[in-house]
Formats: sequence, structure tokens, C-alpha cells
Amino acid sequence: MDTTTKMKTSLVKGFCLGFLLLSGLPLAAQPGASALVRVAVATEQELAPVTLVPGTVVSRSDARLSAEVEGRLTRVAEVGTRIKAGEALAEIQDQSLQLLQQELRAEIVRAEARLQFLEAELERFSSLAKSNLASANQYEQTRADRDVARGDLSVAQARLAQNQDQLSKTRVVAPFDGVVVERMMTPGERATEGSMILRLVDQQHLEVIARAPLEYYDYTNIGQLLEIRAGQKISLATVRTVVAVGDENTHLFELRLDLNGTPFPAGQTVRVAIPTSDSRDVLTVPRDALVLRPEGESIFIVDGNNQAQQVRVTTGIGSGADIEVTGAVSPGDRVIIRGNERLQPGQSVTIMDS
Repeated sequence: MDTTTKMKTSLVKGFCLGFLLLSGLPLAAQPGASALVRVAVATEQELAPVTLVPGTVVSRSDARLSAEVEGRLTRVAEVGTRIKAGEALAEIQDQSLQLLQQELRAEIVRAEARLQFLEAELERFSSLAKSNLASANQYEQTRADRDVARGDLSVAQARLAQNQDQLSKTRVVAPFDGVVVERMMTPGERATEGSMILRLVDQQHLEVIARAPLEYYDYTNIGQLLEIRAGQKISLATVRTVVAVGDENTHLFELRLDLNGTPFPAGQTVRVAIPTSDSRDVLTVPRDALVLRPEGESIFIVDGNNQAQQVRVTTGIGSGADIEVTGAVSPGDRVIIRGNERLQPGQSVTIMDS
């Protein structure tokens, strides 16, 4: 072979190799190529078939706070303000109550002074009566006046305490941590007792309210973990309450579930996976192990030679990130969950650390 022919042959081989690399053909087509993958283990779980019913995410604490005293509003928290329990959300002008507070304190001082005087007089008349220098009528009258003064002091102290209570109510405080989501009144408006001022919602402690057909009541229990779905997002919630009495018109029962964390905002419409029969033992793999191709669903299992073997499967019950599969799969098999998109049957693999 002359020099020109050898150069042409080398160019053709180089072009072919570059074409294979750039075209993204599976690495299995190249002898000795190994794919980097991550694996999980097929396991047996106890699952039950489910049906999806509508539900709504609500806050465990959602309060509309109102005024307890009459007066002009001087401050109302803005919508979106985050408030801690005990902090003021709104304030009502308290000038008249402060003036009354001063008046009642003065009344108490006067009542205390009169009581002290009468107690001293009673003691003096008691000593004189023993020497027959004071009449019994004077002694009895002074004692009666002393008792009246005690009553007057108690009344003044009670009125002061009542006014102090009214003063404390000029500050509308948060009963729990939350966010102001609505203002019914603004500063400058005059509030009367019972006027709705704002709405406070706790966005950290959420629950789901759902209603399901009565025929599935026996399969839902307190403490059970159920799937909650909204679009592509899936979370888990714990059944806190199951209302035993169904609605005679709709034949539905109500259940309430505590959300783990805050995966959804308050007001979100969700779907709750309700069990429709008793649970059974099934073989499950992570959903990420499923490979969807025109010929159907399959998974890749890593054999003893670290080669990927494709196995056709049929899916069944799902639970969170796992799903039931039937096919030539056994508990403990290593199934590929990352890097399985472009694998070819028999391709060698290198397993990444989990």
C-alpha cells in the first residue's frame, strides 16, 4: 500500500471514530465501554391498592381577630407581616382609658386614707369605751363606717382592675405564630366591640381535609401514612382523624391528615391516595428504575459480572418513591436508578457510591 492510500485509510478511520463520539451512539457499541450508574435494591413491601380523592390543604390555626374595646385604630399590621405569638397586630387609641386609670388610682388613694382614719378611730373608741368615756353608739357607728370604707376600697380596686383589662385589650395580639393574610380595617377607622380587624394564618402547621366514599372507610386508620399529590409533587401525610359518621346524602366520610413539613401552601387543592382494600406483600423498586421505551416498561438489573440486563416488567401499586413490579425480578436484585436512560442490554457498568 503506498503512502497516499495509507493516509486516506487513516483519515477514514478517524472520521468514523469522531462520528461515533459526536453522534451520541450508546457506549455499548464501543468494545470495553462502561457506563457510570447508581443502583438500589428491589425489596418486598406491604402495600394496598389506592384510589385518589380530592382534598384541600388548610392551616391548623386560621383566625379572624376582632376588637374587644371601642376606639379609633392607630395601627394595623400590613398583609404579609410575620408575627410571633404575643406580638401586637393592631392598636386602638387608649387616651380615655388612661385618664380613667388615673382617676381610679386617685379614688383608691382616697379610700385607703379614709379606711386608715376609721381604723384608728375605731381603736381609739375601743379604748375609751373600756373607761366608760365613749358611748357604745359611737363605737358601733365608727365600726360600721370602717366596714363601708373597706367595701369602697374593694370597689375602687375592682374598677381599676377592670379598666386595666380594657387597656390591655386596646392591643390586639397574635394568639399564635403566623402571617397576616387579610386586613378588614385600616388605621383611622373606628372599631366597635366585635369588629373584624384582620386575619392571621399559621403557615407552618398544615393539615389536609379530604372526603372519601364510605365503602373505603374500613381501610383508613389513624396513624396511617397516605400519599398526597399535587401535579408532579408527591408528599406523605399522617391520618390524624377519621370521622366515623358519613354524610347520608353524599355517602362520604371525612378524614384529616397532618402534613410532614410544608410541601404545599394553605389553600392548595390536592389528591389523597386512599386504600381501597387490605394490604398485601409486593415486590417494589424505585420509580426511577423504570425505563419507558416503545416496546414497553422495563428495568435494568446489574448481574454478577457488573453487566446491565434488561428485564420487562409490569407495574402495579405505587407508594411514594416506590412502585410494585412483576417480572423476572427478585428481592435483593440491584436495579439501576441513575444512568439507565441510554443503557443497552449486556453493557458493562461501573457503580457509583450511594
